[in-house]
Amino acid sequence: MAIQKNEETILKEVVNIFSAHLESNNFRKTPERYAILEEIYRRDDHFDAEALYIHMKNQNYRVSRATVYNTLELLVSCDLVKKHQFGKNLAQYEKSYGYKQHDHLICVNCGKVVEFCDPRIQQIKNMMGELLKFNVTHHSLNLYGDCEGDCEAKS
Repeated sequence: MAIQKNEETILKEVVNIFSAHLESNNFRKTPERYAILEEIYRRDDHFDAEALYIHMKNQNYRVSRATVYNTLELLVSCDLVKKHQFGKNLAQYEKSYGYKQHDHLICVNCGKVVEFCDPRIQQIKNMMGELLKFNVTHHSLNLYGDCEGDCEAKS
C-alpha cells in the first residue's frame, strides 16, 4: 500500500493545482475560495454543501452559501473533490487528491457512509477491461444496506 503524503504537503499541492485551474479559466483567486479548499482538505469525512457552509460560518469564516456551492463545483471540475449521489437528492462530497481509490457502504436508514478498499475489485476491473476490450479509466462502487449495531436511525 502506498504511503499517503502528509497533510501539509497535500495542502500545498492542491492549492497550486487550484490556483492553476482558476488562472487558466480566468476565475478570481479569492481568500474565501482558498479557505473552503483548506477546510475540505482538513476533513476526513463525506459532507454536503450545506453542512460545510454551516461549519465554516460557525468557525467565523466570512463565506456566503453561494460561494461554498460555486467553489465546490470548481473543485469538482479540477478533480480535487469528488461529488457523490448516494441514492438521495443530497449530493455528498469528499476530497480526492492524494487519496487512494476506495468504495463505499451506505446505510439506507441513517445515511452513514463507510469507506473500504479491497484489491479484488481492482483485479475484477482489470480483468473485465481486458476481457471486453474496454479501457476502464475509473470506477465507483456503492453498496447499500443497514448498518448494524450503531445505526443512528435506530436511536
